[in-house]
Amino acid sequence: MSARGTGAGPRLVTVGVGTCAGVPAEEVLDVVVSVLAAARTAAGTGREPLPADGAASGGATALATVQARAAEPGLLAAARRLDLPLIAYDARTLARVRVPHPSDFSRAAVGTPSVAEAAALLACGGGGGTTVRGGAPVLLVPKTKSRPAAGAPVRATAAVAALAIPGRER
Repeated sequence: MSARGTGAGPRLVTVGVGTCAGVPAEEVLDVVVSVLAAARTAAGTGREPLPADGAASGGATALATVQARAAEPGLLAAARRLDLPLIAYDARTLARVRVPHPSDFSRAAVGTPSVAEAAALLACGGGGGTTVRGGAPVLLVPKTKSRPAAGAPVRATAAVAALAIPGRER
């Protein structure tokens, strides 16, 4: 059953994406597909894995990022190709979310210590331990860096969060 359904597994799955200016769509797509694949194999972590629904979006319901990067052509193109909405948060809102992997680079570049992890959690309905009706947002896959061609700088990161269903964790 799809992540959007009511069966076992997360009901709402979001991917937070951090980017540098000028990031190509392929780099964003590659890292998003990679973290969604990791989330699908999350069995054994105490959380429900994502279903393999066959859609381009891999079971995700949205991409999320910081407002400062929401107009990046590569990020917008990736969202269109995945047929997902792109949600943007201001840096101060993202900075309030507690995450396991804050970044000085991100803080200097866009004003928040986390984009990928914080945006994923917020788009899932919370962050920082917030409980929402029906469950609590959890980070399934932490911030993961893209793997550009040899010698090219990393220009994208992604993380996956999901709204857990109480009583269904393994």
